[in-house]
Amino acid sequence: MAQITAPSGNTDTFHVVFCVDDRYFRCMGATIASIIANNAERNFVFHVLATKVSEDNRRRFESLAQRPGITVYLHLLDAALFSRFDQYTKSSYYSSAIFARLVIPDILKSYTDRVLYLDADILCVGSIDELARLDLADDIAIVVPDAEATTRRRVEALKLKHPSYFNSGMLYINIPKWIEAGITQQTIDAILKDGENFRFPDQDALNVVLDGRARFVGVRWNYLYGLVGDLENNRPALAIPAGAATFIHFAGSVKPWGVWSGHDSVRLFQKYHALSAWSDQPLDLEPTNYKELRMHSRFQWARGNRLDSLRWYWRYLLVRRARK
Repeated sequence: MAQITAPSGNTDTFHVVFCVDDRYFRCMGATIASIIANNAERNFVFHVLATKVSEDNRRRFESLAQRPGITVYLHLLDAALFSRFDQYTKSSYYSSAIFARLVIPDILKSYTDRVLYLDADILCVGSIDELARLDLADDIAIVVPDAEATTRRRVEALKLKHPSYFNSGMLYINIPKWIEAGITQQTIDAILKDGENFRFPDQDALNVVLDGRARFVGVRWNYLYGLVGDLENNRPALAIPAGAATFIHFAGSVKPWGVWSGHDSVRLFQKYHALSAWSDQPLDLEPTNYKELRMHSRFQWARGNRLDSLRWYWRYLLVRRARK
Protein backbone atom coordinates (compact mmCIF):
# COMPACT_ATOMS: atom_id res chain seq x y z
CA MET A 1 0.00 0.00 0.00
CA ALA A 2 1.28 3.43 -0.97
CA GLN A 3 0.44 6.47 1.10
CA ILE A 4 1.10 10.08 0.10
CA THR A 5 -0.14 12.83 2.36
CA ALA A 6 -0.41 16.57 1.85
CA PRO A 7 -0.83 18.56 5.09
CA SER A 8 -3.61 21.09 5.41
CA GLY A 9 -5.13 23.18 8.18
CA ASN A 10 -8.71 22.34 7.16
CA THR A 11 -10.08 19.39 9.13
CA ASP A 12 -13.25 19.12 7.01
CA THR A 13 -12.03 16.07 5.11
CA PHE A 14 -14.09 13.90 2.80
CA HIS A 15 -13.08 10.37 1.81
CA VAL A 16 -13.73 9.05 -1.71
CA VAL A 17 -12.85 5.56 -2.93
CA PHE A 18 -12.54 3.97 -6.37
CA CYS A 19 -12.10 0.34 -7.38
CA VAL A 20 -10.49 0.24 -10.81
CA ASP A 21 -8.48 -1.83 -13.21
CA ASP A 22 -5.17 -0.37 -14.32
CA ARG A 23 -6.73 0.68 -17.65
CA TYR A 24 -9.34 2.87 -15.94
CA PHE A 25 -6.96 5.22 -14.12
CA ARG A 26 -7.19 7.74 -16.98
CA CYS A 27 -10.97 7.88 -16.65
CA MET A 28 -10.83 7.99 -12.85
CA GLY A 29 -8.40 10.91 -13.14
CA ALA A 30 -11.10 13.02 -14.78
CA THR A 31 -13.58 12.02 -12.07
CA ILE A 32 -11.16 13.13 -9.35
CA ALA A 33 -10.35 16.37 -11.20
CA SER A 34 -14.05 17.18 -11.51
CA ILE A 35 -14.61 16.64 -7.78
CA ILE A 36 -11.69 18.88 -6.83
CA ALA A 37 -12.61 21.59 -9.37
CA ASN A 38 -16.15 21.92 -8.03
CA ASN A 39 -15.23 21.68 -4.33
CA ALA A 40 -12.11 23.81 -4.06
CA GLU A 41 -12.56 24.62 -0.36
CA ARG A 42 -12.80 21.03 0.80
CA ASN A 43 -10.04 18.62 1.78
CA PHE A 44 -10.18 15.20 0.17
CA VAL A 45 -8.71 11.78 0.78
CA PHE A 46 -8.82 9.67 -2.38
CA HIS A 47 -8.46 5.92 -2.03
CA VAL A 48 -7.94 3.47 -4.87
CA LEU A 49 -8.38 -0.28 -4.52
CA ALA A 50 -6.72 -2.25 -7.30
CA THR A 51 -5.07 -5.62 -7.86
CA LYS A 52 -2.41 -4.30 -10.23
CA VAL A 53 -1.11 -0.79 -10.98
CA SER A 54 1.54 0.27 -13.48
CA GLU A 55 4.37 2.45 -12.24
CA ASP A 56 3.14 5.24 -14.52
CA ASN A 57 -0.37 5.19 -13.04
CA ARG A 58 1.07 4.96 -9.53
CA ARG A 59 3.24 8.02 -10.15
CA ARG A 60 0.39 10.03 -11.63
CA PHE A 61 -1.99 9.13 -8.81
CA GLU A 62 0.54 9.95 -6.11
CA SER A 63 1.26 13.31 -7.78
CA LEU A 64 -2.24 14.44 -6.75
CA ALA A 65 -0.99 14.82 -3.19
CA GLN A 66 1.15 17.75 -4.31
CA ARG A 67 -2.05 19.80 -4.28
CA PRO A 68 -3.00 21.47 -0.97
CA GLY A 69 -5.64 19.56 0.96
CA ILE A 70 -5.34 16.33 -1.01
CA THR A 71 -4.29 12.99 0.46
CA VAL A 72 -4.09 9.76 -1.52
CA TYR A 73 -3.86 6.09 -0.64
CA LEU A 74 -3.27 3.24 -3.03
CA HIS A 75 -4.43 -0.11 -1.66
CA LEU A 76 -3.11 -3.10 -3.61
CA LEU A 77 -5.27 -6.19 -3.25
CA ASP A 78 -4.39 -9.80 -3.87
CA ALA A 79 -6.17 -10.88 -7.07
CA ALA A 80 -6.71 -14.32 -5.52
CA LEU A 81 -9.18 -12.65 -3.18
CA PHE A 82 -11.68 -12.55 -6.05
CA SER A 83 -10.91 -15.89 -7.69
CA ARG A 84 -14.20 -17.31 -6.41
CA PHE A 85 -15.98 -14.87 -8.75
CA ASP A 86 -14.08 -15.89 -11.89
CA GLN A 87 -17.18 -17.44 -13.43
CA TYR A 88 -18.80 -14.01 -13.54
CA THR A 89 -15.87 -12.20 -15.14
CA LYS A 90 -14.37 -14.61 -17.67
CA SER A 91 -17.43 -14.66 -19.94
CA SER A 92 -18.53 -11.03 -19.62
CA TYR A 93 -17.29 -7.44 -19.71
CA TYR A 94 -17.21 -7.36 -15.91
CA SER A 95 -13.87 -7.42 -14.10
CA SER A 96 -12.89 -8.26 -10.56
CA ALA A 97 -13.03 -4.51 -9.81
CA ILE A 98 -16.81 -4.74 -9.40
CA PHE A 99 -16.30 -7.11 -6.47
CA ALA A 100 -13.54 -5.03 -4.89
CA ARG A 101 -16.14 -2.59 -3.59
CA LEU A 102 -17.38 -5.32 -1.26
CA VAL A 103 -14.16 -5.14 0.77
CA ILE A 104 -14.08 -1.34 1.00
CA PRO A 105 -15.32 -1.21 4.62
CA ASP A 106 -12.75 -3.72 5.86
CA ILE A 107 -9.89 -2.02 4.00
CA LEU A 108 -10.80 1.53 5.07
CA LYS A 109 -12.13 1.00 8.60
CA SER A 110 -8.90 2.31 10.12
CA TYR A 111 -8.99 5.47 7.95
CA THR A 112 -12.54 6.77 8.27
CA ASP A 113 -16.04 5.85 9.43
CA ARG A 114 -17.70 6.92 6.18
CA VAL A 115 -16.63 6.90 2.56
CA LEU A 116 -18.15 7.69 -0.81
CA TYR A 117 -17.65 5.01 -3.44
CA LEU A 118 -17.90 6.14 -7.08
CA ASP A 119 -17.57 4.37 -10.42
CA ALA A 120 -14.88 5.81 -12.68
CA ASP A 121 -17.36 6.84 -15.40
CA ILE A 122 -18.84 9.60 -13.25
CA LEU A 123 -18.21 13.34 -13.46
CA CYS A 124 -18.91 15.78 -10.64
CA VAL A 125 -20.47 19.07 -11.79
CA GLY A 126 -21.35 20.71 -8.48
CA SER A 127 -20.79 21.00 -4.74
CA ILE A 128 -20.98 17.90 -2.56
CA ASP A 129 -21.63 19.93 0.60
CA GLU A 130 -25.22 18.72 0.96
CA LEU A 131 -24.17 15.09 0.68
CA ALA A 132 -21.32 15.58 3.15
CA ARG A 133 -23.73 17.09 5.69
CA LEU A 134 -26.08 14.09 5.68
CA ASP A 135 -26.39 12.32 9.02
CA LEU A 136 -25.47 8.67 8.46
CA ALA A 137 -25.65 7.70 12.12
CA ASP A 138 -28.49 5.21 11.63
CA ASP A 139 -27.81 4.23 8.02
CA ILE A 140 -25.74 1.38 6.60
CA ALA A 141 -25.48 3.10 3.25
CA ILE A 142 -26.98 5.92 1.24
CA VAL A 143 -27.92 4.98 -2.31
CA VAL A 144 -29.65 6.36 -5.40
CA PRO A 145 -32.49 4.66 -7.30
CA ASP A 146 -31.74 3.14 -10.67
CA ALA A 147 -33.79 3.98 -13.78
CA GLU A 148 -37.52 3.31 -13.37
CA ALA A 149 -37.61 0.56 -16.00
CA THR A 150 -34.57 -1.17 -14.50
CA THR A 151 -36.06 -0.88 -11.01
CA ARG A 152 -39.34 -2.49 -12.08
CA ARG A 153 -37.58 -5.39 -13.79
CA ARG A 154 -35.05 -6.06 -11.03
CA VAL A 155 -37.52 -5.74 -8.14
CA GLU A 156 -39.66 -8.40 -9.82
CA ALA A 157 -36.76 -10.63 -10.84
CA LEU A 158 -35.11 -10.52 -7.42
CA LYS A 159 -38.43 -10.68 -5.55
CA LEU A 160 -37.44 -7.75 -3.36
CA LYS A 161 -39.72 -6.99 -0.42
CA HIS A 162 -39.50 -3.25 -1.07
CA PRO A 163 -40.20 -1.67 -4.50
CA SER A 164 -36.81 0.02 -4.64
CA TYR A 165 -33.60 -0.85 -6.49
CA PHE A 166 -30.37 1.16 -6.51
CA ASN A 167 -27.48 1.60 -8.91
CA SER A 168 -24.29 0.65 -7.09
CA GLY A 169 -22.12 3.11 -9.03
CA MET A 170 -22.52 5.41 -6.03
CA LEU A 171 -22.52 4.15 -2.44
CA TYR A 172 -22.11 6.42 0.57
CA ILE A 173 -21.07 3.90 3.19
CA ASN A 174 -21.30 4.04 6.98
CA ILE A 175 -18.38 1.72 7.61
CA PRO A 176 -19.08 0.71 11.25
CA LYS A 177 -22.76 0.01 10.49
CA TRP A 178 -21.86 -1.96 7.35
CA ILE A 179 -19.40 -4.13 9.26
CA GLU A 180 -21.75 -4.56 12.24
CA ALA A 181 -24.51 -5.78 9.91
CA GLY A 182 -22.19 -8.18 8.10
CA ILE A 183 -23.08 -6.79 4.67
CA THR A 184 -19.91 -7.93 2.90
CA GLN A 185 -20.22 -11.61 3.83
CA GLN A 186 -23.96 -11.65 3.17
CA THR A 187 -23.39 -10.16 -0.30
CA ILE A 188 -20.67 -12.69 -1.11
CA ASP A 189 -22.98 -15.49 0.04
CA ALA A 190 -25.78 -14.14 -2.17
CA ILE A 191 -23.50 -14.05 -5.23
CA LEU A 192 -22.20 -17.56 -4.66
CA LYS A 193 -25.71 -18.88 -4.08
CA ASP A 194 -27.75 -17.09 -6.77
CA GLY A 195 -25.17 -15.29 -8.93
CA GLU A 196 -26.08 -17.30 -12.02
CA ASN A 197 -29.51 -15.66 -11.92
CA PHE A 198 -28.23 -12.12 -11.39
CA ARG A 199 -28.17 -9.67 -14.30
CA PHE A 200 -25.66 -7.41 -12.51
CA PRO A 201 -23.75 -9.73 -10.13
CA ASP A 202 -22.60 -7.50 -7.26
CA GLN A 203 -25.29 -4.84 -7.74
CA ASP A 204 -28.14 -7.35 -7.63
CA ALA A 205 -26.60 -9.05 -4.60
CA LEU A 206 -26.22 -5.74 -2.77
CA ASN A 207 -29.85 -4.91 -3.49
CA VAL A 208 -30.96 -8.27 -2.13
CA VAL A 209 -28.91 -7.90 1.05
CA LEU A 210 -29.75 -4.22 1.61
CA ASP A 211 -33.44 -4.63 0.74
CA GLY A 212 -35.18 -2.21 3.15
CA ARG A 213 -31.91 -1.37 4.90
CA ALA A 214 -30.46 1.33 2.61
CA ARG A 215 -31.46 4.99 2.59
CA PHE A 216 -32.44 6.37 -0.81
CA VAL A 217 -31.63 9.95 -1.82
CA GLY A 218 -32.30 12.03 -4.92
CA VAL A 219 -31.05 11.10 -8.39
CA ARG A 220 -28.79 14.17 -8.52
CA TRP A 221 -26.22 12.13 -6.59
CA ASN A 222 -26.04 9.45 -9.28
CA TYR A 223 -27.71 10.88 -12.37
CA LEU A 224 -27.70 8.06 -14.88
CA TYR A 225 -27.10 9.17 -18.45
CA GLY A 226 -26.90 6.76 -21.36
CA LEU A 227 -25.29 8.05 -24.53
CA VAL A 228 -26.47 5.24 -26.79
CA GLY A 229 -30.08 6.44 -26.92
CA ASP A 230 -28.97 9.96 -27.80
CA LEU A 231 -26.65 8.80 -30.56
CA GLU A 232 -29.06 6.30 -32.10
CA ASN A 233 -31.54 9.14 -32.48
CA ASN A 234 -29.00 11.70 -33.68
CA ARG A 235 -29.22 13.78 -30.52
CA PRO A 236 -25.63 14.83 -29.77
CA ALA A 237 -26.57 17.39 -27.08
CA LEU A 238 -26.11 16.63 -23.38
CA ALA A 239 -29.70 17.02 -22.17
CA ILE A 240 -29.65 17.42 -18.39
CA PRO A 241 -31.92 20.04 -16.74
CA ALA A 242 -30.06 22.73 -14.82
CA GLY A 243 -29.41 21.68 -11.24
CA ALA A 244 -30.65 18.13 -11.81
CA ALA A 245 -27.26 16.47 -11.35
CA THR A 246 -24.23 16.77 -9.10
CA PHE A 247 -22.77 13.43 -10.19
CA ILE A 248 -23.40 12.48 -13.83
CA HIS A 249 -22.97 8.74 -14.28
CA PHE A 250 -22.33 7.83 -17.90
CA ALA A 251 -23.61 4.30 -17.53
CA GLY A 252 -23.79 2.16 -20.63
CA SER A 253 -21.47 0.95 -23.35
CA VAL A 254 -20.51 4.34 -24.82
CA LYS A 255 -18.39 6.60 -22.64
CA PRO A 256 -17.58 10.33 -22.85
CA TRP A 257 -13.89 9.65 -23.44
CA GLY A 258 -14.84 8.18 -26.84
CA VAL A 259 -14.23 11.22 -29.03
CA TRP A 260 -15.48 9.19 -31.99
CA SER A 261 -19.06 9.39 -30.66
CA GLY A 262 -19.34 13.11 -31.40
CA HIS A 263 -21.56 13.59 -28.33
CA ASP A 264 -21.42 16.85 -26.35
CA SER A 265 -20.49 14.87 -23.23
CA VAL A 266 -17.04 14.47 -24.79
CA ARG A 267 -16.37 18.18 -24.32
CA LEU A 268 -17.40 17.97 -20.67
CA PHE A 269 -15.05 15.04 -20.14
CA GLN A 270 -12.24 16.82 -21.99
CA LYS A 271 -12.65 19.80 -19.64
CA TYR A 272 -11.85 17.70 -16.58
CA HIS A 273 -9.43 15.37 -18.32
CA ALA A 274 -7.32 18.46 -19.09
CA LEU A 275 -7.16 19.17 -15.33
CA SER A 276 -6.16 15.64 -14.39
CA ALA A 277 -2.80 13.98 -13.86
CA TRP A 278 -3.50 11.99 -17.04
CA SER A 279 -4.07 15.07 -19.24
CA ASP A 280 -1.31 14.13 -21.68
CA GLN A 281 -2.89 10.78 -22.45
CA PRO A 282 -5.08 10.91 -25.59
CA LEU A 283 -8.75 10.04 -25.50
CA ASP A 284 -10.25 7.40 -27.79
CA LEU A 285 -10.36 8.96 -31.25
CA GLU A 286 -11.78 5.78 -32.80
CA PRO A 287 -13.77 2.80 -31.49
CA THR A 288 -11.52 0.46 -29.53
CA ASN A 289 -13.39 -2.86 -29.89
CA TYR A 290 -15.83 -4.62 -32.19
CA LYS A 291 -18.88 -3.63 -30.13
CA GLU A 292 -17.99 0.05 -30.41
CA LEU A 293 -17.39 -0.40 -34.14
CA ARG A 294 -20.89 -1.79 -34.57
CA MET A 295 -22.47 0.98 -32.52
CA HIS A 296 -20.54 3.67 -34.37
CA SER A 297 -21.87 2.25 -37.63
CA ARG A 298 -25.42 2.64 -36.29
CA PHE A 299 -24.74 6.18 -35.09
CA GLN A 300 -23.40 7.20 -38.49
CA TRP A 301 -26.49 5.76 -40.15
CA ALA A 302 -28.72 7.79 -37.79
CA ARG A 303 -26.84 10.92 -38.87
CA GLY A 304 -27.49 10.15 -42.50
CA ASN A 305 -23.86 9.25 -43.20
CA ARG A 306 -24.70 6.07 -45.07
CA LEU A 307 -21.33 5.47 -46.73
CA ASP A 308 -19.41 6.04 -43.48
CA SER A 309 -21.86 3.75 -41.71
CA LEU A 310 -21.17 0.95 -44.17
CA ARG A 311 -17.42 1.45 -43.87
CA TRP A 312 -17.56 1.18 -40.08
CA TYR A 313 -19.80 -1.87 -40.32
CA TRP A 314 -17.27 -3.52 -42.64
CA ARG A 315 -14.53 -2.85 -40.09
CA TYR A 316 -16.77 -4.33 -37.40
CA LEU A 317 -17.23 -7.51 -39.44
CA LEU A 318 -13.48 -7.84 -40.01
CA VAL A 319 -12.63 -7.40 -36.32
CA ARG A 320 -15.38 -9.74 -35.17
CA ARG A 321 -14.27 -12.38 -37.65
CA ALA A 322 -10.68 -12.07 -36.45
CA ARG A 323 -11.79 -12.71 -32.86
CA LYS A 324 -13.30 -16.10 -33.71
